[in-house]
Amino acid sequence: MRGFLLITGLLLLFAVEILRVYFIMPFPGSQQSNTIDVAYWLGKNITWLRILGLSLVLWPSLQIFLTKGKWKKIFLAAALLLYVVIFFFINFRFEADKMFYQPQSKIFASGATNKIADNKLVIGVAINGEAKAYPIQLIGYHHQVRDTIGNTPVMITYCTVCRTGRAFSPFVNGKPEDFRLVGMDHFNAMFEDATTKSWWQQATGVAVAGPLKGKALQELPSQQLTLAAWLSLHPNSTVMQPDTLYQKDYDDLADYDKGTIKSSLEKRDSSSWKFKSWVIGVAYNNNAKAYDWNKLVETSMIQDSMPGLPIIITLEKDTASFHVFSRSINGTVLQFEKNNDGISLRDINTQSIWNMQGACIDGMLKGQALQPVQSSQEFWHSWSTFHPATEKYEK
Repeated sequence: MRGFLLITGLLLLFAVEILRVYFIMPFPGSQQSNTIDVAYWLGKNITWLRILGLSLVLWPSLQIFLTKGKWKKIFLAAALLLYVVIFFFINFRFEADKMFYQPQSKIFASGATNKIADNKLVIGVAINGEAKAYPIQLIGYHHQVRDTIGNTPVMITYCTVCRTGRAFSPFVNGKPEDFRLVGMDHFNAMFEDATTKSWWQQATGVAVAGPLKGKALQELPSQQLTLAAWLSLHPNSTVMQPDTLYQKDYDDLADYDKGTIKSSLEKRDSSSWKFKSWVIGVAYNNNAKAYDWNKLVETSMIQDSMPGLPIIITLEKDTASFHVFSRSINGTVLQFEKNNDGISLRDINTQSIWNMQGACIDGMLKGQALQPVQSSQEFWHSWSTFHPATEKYEK
């Protein structure tokens, strides 16, 4: 009986510590299954499970140390020491918010004085006349940056393992909320709010576990493009600068933008429709569609329609900055073709000329602009996981 209690208690202690982190971190096999509810239950009941495990271990351990031989004492001491080591590393080294920190100081510079190269990718957000750019190399490490744009609180997020950049309003139930990085589910970052301890999915802003399960954060319009392209659209934008405390972490993501990073979780599949192939995802009125990045690079323009939404996707000359627009102007759906210069478009309806940023620069519609459609560039595994009914554009 004594041996049974000891073994059961040790197994419980080891299991709850390891599985609590295993289910929400990118360990082999941990991200393919729907185990989020189990992980959440373990996380919220870990204290009671530890007390139960220690209670089962305490009496037989005392008996062994008081009465048994040397080798049993050594083996038991080694097992307990191993548990202490695992407890320390899992709770103080392997938890997500112990590995990735928010910036200690947020410094923004004008486009002319900033230290970020023009060809680096940024997540750009413009609200109430104020624009800010957040380099992916920086926020990819931090995972989230809290800020204010145009007197509006924002939560800028990025998950490098999904290649997903999103901007959210941090308000929950009408109040600004604090979030911490808690782990990941299906390779996507999750945040825990401080008030209800619910877990929120970064790719969708939806709470996937906890009291607020099913609720969603409000997504704010954002763009992914090069800093140069963003500044051409918003010349007065400020740009987030590196926090020198995390320079080594930023350096580790130096090749992330181009997908040539060494990390197997973050490196791009260069062929199409593979696990980590790049796609552009568009979701509209409960419909979702994915567009192959390689196809866009090949053509520089994709023209398509989703239910209720005629769209055009354009790629700038830098082959990194993309835009998605509605093709509807004043109730008329425009049909586009490439212009002879190769860097602008012509609508067949009026023969007006449009740049790749969606502005009409010559012709009958000069001065008009196409309406942006929220979209994202991400890994195919991410888009297809979080939009399981997505359609693939394969023309």
